Amino acid sequence: MTLHPLDWAIIVVYLAGCLFAGLAMRRFVRGVEDFAVAGREMNVNLGIASLAATELGLVTIMYTAQLGYEKGLAGAAIGVIMCLAIWLVGRTGFVIEALRNAGVMTIPELFEKRFGVRVRWFAGLFVVLGGLLNMGIFLRLGGEFLVSTTGLPPGWLEWVMTGLLGLVLIYTALGGMLSVLVTDYLQFLVMGVGIVLTSVLVLHQVGWTHLIDGLNAAWAGHGAAKLAANPFNPFDRTSYGWGYLLWMFVFQIAVATTWQTQISRVLATKDASTARRMYQRTSFYFVGRFLLPGLWGAAAFVYFADRGGLPAGVDSLTAMPTYLATLLPVGVIGIVVAAMLAAEMSTDSGYLLTWATVIYNDLITPCLRRPLSRRAQLVLTRLLVLGIGVFLLFYGLWYELPGNAWDYLAVTGNIYLASVFTLLVAGVYWPRANARGAYAALVLGAVGPIAFLVLGQRFAIAPELAGASSFALAAVGMIGGSLLSRRVVVTAEPVLT
Repeated sequence: MTLHPLDWAIIVVYLAGCLFAGLAMRRFVRGVEDFAVAGREMNVNLGIASLAATELGLVTIMYTAQLGYEKGLAGAAIGVIMCLAIWLVGRTGFVIEALRNAGVMTIPELFEKRFGVRVRWFAGLFVVLGGLLNMGIFLRLGGEFLVSTTGLPPGWLEWVMTGLLGLVLIYTALGGMLSVLVTDYLQFLVMGVGIVLTSVLVLHQVGWTHLIDGLNAAWAGHGAAKLAANPFNPFDRTSYGWGYLLWMFVFQIAVATTWQTQISRVLATKDASTARRMYQRTSFYFVGRFLLPGLWGAAAFVYFADRGGLPAGVDSLTAMPTYLATLLPVGVIGIVVAAMLAAEMSTDSGYLLTWATVIYNDLITPCLRRPLSRRAQLVLTRLLVLGIGVFLLFYGLWYELPGNAWDYLAVTGNIYLASVFTLLVAGVYWPRANARGAYAALVLGAVGPIAFLVLGQRFAIAPELAGASSFALAAVGMIGGSLLSRRVVVTAEPVLT
């Protein structure tokens, strides 16, 4: 399918509006704190919009739709787990209250207060490594969606990726978190309209009864396409299974408390109470984050099963955008593509800013003998945003996923999630935790995820095994390293405030 001029007009107007809104915030940026955490003045409603927009990127829509295609409606179970985890953290203030009250800009900065500057630097290195590898596939998945839905030649994928990244880099590098928050709000509105409209059209086209019957038939082994996973029961071992879901619950608690792109919103709020309310009110949104795109993926499965299977060159990852290209009428597809661009841009901008802030704040700053001027700090942080963008562009072009996109994202995130989560919990709640335990937790927590990335294809390492082992090893490292020390090496008291 080739987009109608009306669709292209909608997309161009939207992109121009985002660029203008983002650049308009440049004049309010006076220092790194304004650039990184928006002066810590974010209220609940803006926080909800920003967190929701950043955590529902185009890559999210692609991998949740892939789960819907491969696992049916059971694929949305992770969204329910995510909702429970975020609500629980918001309700109790677990970890995030102490983080916000500490007045830091990044998580590793807190570790300096608790364990010393070397632990801060080492933790920052793991945070950046896991974060950049995690973000590495964002551009490719976003480009594949746009190429599949718009009918652009496959050879244009790299140019589409470059153009998307360039647009986001312009307003993120100049306006920082202020630009990200303003554009997130605009993107949240456009995204909401596009997702709801698409879901209504999908249900109207395929029909709820036909969707259920088609998934049942495929699970029973009838028809042209067959489902290997139970499409309705996530606890079935052919779907996720109990072990995977238990790992997911622990993983999502860690995400809610240590994933820097989420925590950057916590640190930008007015106070800890605002951060907790933001989490509680955003939590149910994460059910829809998995359910609606998962519905599109399941509908794509039924649609192509009715027609004898997937077309040549289409796989489970690109089935959903290929299906939408056949479903959506002129005008509507322009709105939907604009909404998906909104999802991609909000996520990319938030992540670029997050990792640049960590590199500046936790890897470069501790190595400086004297502080940089405010202007030099801003220039350096902006250059880091640009440098990360170049890295992501080239990484996204050559890396081949070892499995489905969700498992890759979960495992790469675990490179730092398990170890940093362990450091945070121990640093906040366990007086005996010390720097030696922190070092051991950081190293051991990264073993499982790195083994999956390097050896996963050769030895068929299950993602839940790699993920669960990283949490267990990090905990063993923290407890063993702290208790086996001949003397207590605590830099500061626990930061419960």
